[in-house]
Amino acid sequence: MVKMMRRLPVFFVIDCSESMVGQPIEAVQDGVEYILSNLRKDPYALETVYVSIIAYAGIVRTLVPLTELFAFQHFTLPLGGGTHLGKALEHLGQDIDRYVMKTSAEVKGDWKPIVYLFTDGRPTDDYAQAIEKWNAKYANKVSLVAIGLGTDVDFSALSKLTEHTISIDEINQEYVKSLCKWITASVVSQSISVGHHQQSHELLPIDERYMRLAKEKLSISKNKVDEQCATFIGRCQKMNKPYIIKYLRKLQYRSPPDLNINIYNFKLDICCAISEDYFTWSDLNTETKQINTAELDGFPECPYCLAETAFAVCSCGNLMCYDGYRESVVCPWCHRQISFSSSDGDFNLNRGQG
Repeated sequence: MVKMMRRLPVFFVIDCSESMVGQPIEAVQDGVEYILSNLRKDPYALETVYVSIIAYAGIVRTLVPLTELFAFQHFTLPLGGGTHLGKALEHLGQDIDRYVMKTSAEVKGDWKPIVYLFTDGRPTDDYAQAIEKWNAKYANKVSLVAIGLGTDVDFSALSKLTEHTISIDEINQEYVKSLCKWITASVVSQSISVGHHQQSHELLPIDERYMRLAKEKLSISKNKVDEQCATFIGRCQKMNKPYIIKYLRKLQYRSPPDLNINIYNFKLDICCAISEDYFTWSDLNTETKQINTAELDGFPECPYCLAETAFAVCSCGNLMCYDGYRESVVCPWCHRQISFSSSDGDFNLNRGQG
């Protein structure tokens, strides 16, 4: 009779919201691939670890269902508008119910699943009920580590999910790779322990040069938008392809302590091409928020045709690029013939959820 090795399920639940565009999402993509590559080198992990990838933005989808390491194929993280943490928890619970084997009279089930949840900002959905359900049904059955990427993470929600909340202050290759080395070591440690028919639930020591246990609890934002960044979606007028522009909130002026009047603006961070899948991954039914252009510092060129501005606004309210030469162009959104005139006045513009 052949005895089946009990599996160690590992779920990566990854925030793929607009604020992750550019280096953050690239660093996490490379980091998770680094983890998988190194786990394949460990005989215990190769025999016991099964991995799943779940992405969440305005919607939630399983990119890779629970799969053994040697059969795991390449995946690509998407990008979308919104940070629906509540929906991500509901989806994760459903996947655990569906794919994690339970102990029965005939067979021993899987070991206690491990979840690594990544986020760089604040939830933009109503997540309170989902957290209550998670704590009632799954908290004692799952080891969850919540990882906050960057300095703008709202740990008030994450701390309600788990006491294991880790913060890294910078979302760059060095910091994320160090985090992923720690995750790799943690999973290997767990796989070795289950190989000896036991499982430890203590965290390995963390490298405090790059990460720390998050103790503070920031206040919950009631706005369904990430206030730490401002994002906008445009289309290339010539190629009709979408792009995203991201601005990061920066301190512009710090007043003397007795006045406590600080002034912030949003500085251009990146403008890059995105795929049409962005609209599939976005919550298009959310309430639209606006920002005044006076708060924005810097306007980029088009990432496709390199037109001098990617920040021309059609009367339909959408962004497009404009090379500054032609008197009239066709809007790639509403397909109307329009002409531009320069304006010195500032105006309100719809922004993404971040």
